[in-house]
Amino acid sequence: MRRLMNFIDGEWVGPSVGEWTPVVNPATAEVLAQAPLSAAEDVDRAAAAAARAFPEWRRTPAVERVQYLFKLKALLEENLEELARTITMENGKTLDESRGEMRRAIENVEVACGTPILIQGYNSEDIARGIDEILIRQPVGVCAAICPFNFPGMIPFWFLPYAIACGNTYILKPSEKVPLTMVRVFELLEQLSLPRGVVNMVHGVAATVDAILEHPSISAVSFVGSTPVARHVYAQAAAHGKRAQVQGGAKNPVIILPDADLESTTRIVAESAFGNAGQRCLAASLAVLVGEADRPFTEAIAQAAADRVVGYGLEDGVEMGPVITPQSKTRIEAWIERGTQEGARLLVDGRGAVVQGYEKGNFVRPTVLGSVPPAGEVFTTEIFGPVLGLIHVDTVEEAIGLVNRGEYGNMASLFTSSGAAARKFRHEAEVGNIGINIGVAAPMAFFPFSGWKGSFFGVLHGQGKDAVEFFTQEKVVVERWPGEWTRKF
Repeated sequence: MRRLMNFIDGEWVGPSVGEWTPVVNPATAEVLAQAPLSAAEDVDRAAAAAARAFPEWRRTPAVERVQYLFKLKALLEENLEELARTITMENGKTLDESRGEMRRAIENVEVACGTPILIQGYNSEDIARGIDEILIRQPVGVCAAICPFNFPGMIPFWFLPYAIACGNTYILKPSEKVPLTMVRVFELLEQLSLPRGVVNMVHGVAATVDAILEHPSISAVSFVGSTPVARHVYAQAAAHGKRAQVQGGAKNPVIILPDADLESTTRIVAESAFGNAGQRCLAASLAVLVGEADRPFTEAIAQAAADRVVGYGLEDGVEMGPVITPQSKTRIEAWIERGTQEGARLLVDGRGAVVQGYEKGNFVRPTVLGSVPPAGEVFTTEIFGPVLGLIHVDTVEEAIGLVNRGEYGNMASLFTSSGAAARKFRHEAEVGNIGINIGVAAPMAFFPFSGWKGSFFGVLHGQGKDAVEFFTQEKVVVERWPGEWTRKF
């Protein structure tokens, strides 16, 4: 059985304690490896290595730092297929979904290569006679990321390339459920011959996270996960004087107007709700059907859910894989039952799914709940599985009201042929990512991955200019140079 190592100070090293957790293929139940449950001593070791590397790395010109990223992009391109297969084996999503995930990761490396421009400050001459003022951006120090299971290849790249391009040193903690993708990425990073200690990786669970949040040498923390954990991370980071960008959960509504194209809308919403087995923070989880859109969309989405091919993501023709763990399967099926108890109509039941040849897999088929009561818990709870709830309202104003009353504010989408309705929606909907005839409104790498309300805690998001601003601190310099020229005035 392969036992994974931490990567600290340029070397693969074992944990300080001999505790391990299995890494399990969710489709086959095969144990792929064992990941260490690193202790605070391991985090301290990584933080010390990163702190030692920081002074020299921050003095390395940005144009030299990004040369490593150009090489990393090439290595990721060369190894994309292997990385995609690794994602599918440890996460469960289809191979095409894994390829798309790695493509998004590479896009972030590409954008981070522009750091010499993105990191620029600004200046004003003669703010008073003979006095100039300039703003410069300098790195924060040792930074860390705590990453989730659902995008093991993409989400670390919202942060890592920007952090090191800006002159910081870095510690990554991948999810213990899906560490193999980042292990392979760090093997590629090793080929870059970065200075020792610039990038580090420590495996672990909650104790490792708390050690990161409490460590005095770590200045900034990035996190993606559920909202309850996000609140804890944000509070602890603030309590220990760290800057933080903390992405939480979601309950993403999509509004369907009667003038929406039924065929394309059904296809796009089905992909949003059931792609990645519903385990993504931009998955559509509630469809709000306005007026006459109710009956035709209900019938179409139910058929699309029933027809979706479920199986092992490495096999051709599979459209949806398993959920991550047996516990997730049990929890999702319990929420389906809860929905029926609250009065929802079970239009398509995905419980009790068994895939031939993969009977031990954590499969839940696409599920559609009709007439979800707005007062029920299923209406407001992030199920994080392939479950789409439907609700009918009479007007677009009612639909926007439902969007805005929600606890979360990650994404909302509108499907329509009306430009006026689209403009009203994008202006009034209180969420960070808006889709117009888009089912997964995932920003490109040169835009921030936004989020409002209970979906995000902090000020600066991941990706693009926001990432560069997060991983740098502003310094304002006011200067005067007395001399012959100034004495004339």
